[in-house]
Amino acid sequence: MSRIGKQPVKLASGLEAKLEGNKLIIKKGQDAKEIDTKGVVKVNIEGDTLTFEPAEDSKFAKAMWGTVRALANNAVIGLTQGFEKKLEINGVGYRANVQGNKLVLNLGYSHPIEYEIPAGITITVEKNIITVKGSDKQQVGQVAAEIRSFRKPEPYKGKGVKYVDEHIIRKAGKTAKK
Repeated sequence: MSRIGKQPVKLASGLEAKLEGNKLIIKKGQDAKEIDTKGVVKVNIEGDTLTFEPAEDSKFAKAMWGTVRALANNAVIGLTQGFEKKLEINGVGYRANVQGNKLVLNLGYSHPIEYEIPAGITITVEKNIITVKGSDKQQVGQVAAEIRSFRKPEPYKGKGVKYVDEHIIRKAGKTAKK
């Protein structure tokens, strides 16, 4: 039994859900999220509550039961509150700014890195903090991971791009001979 799959998902006001074949569509105005149930998860829409149950008694159906419920819950949260990740830039001369639909990063390389901001994502920069916001949890995490990958934090001085809540374990440098 899936502990997560058993829990119902409550739709916030302004959201509407409908089933089209094997797809669950959650809408708020023009913004919509589509979740594929792959035909192995049954979705029941009762008023403003979604409940989920496996459509068949297979291992795959039981595995997808909790997954589909979690994806539906993330879609509801994304359409109402949104998701955000914050990245911190550490290093002398390291900086970032947004120019149009590009994030320009100066991270100690011989050239600036221009990152094309995907649709559905907004990026803001304040001093050395980059904030990535969006309604799709997976996309926000992916964009933040791609930005971090341009210059991962190094363990000696901590220079690079890291998540705000990330702790970098520092190493001791070389010691002089006595």
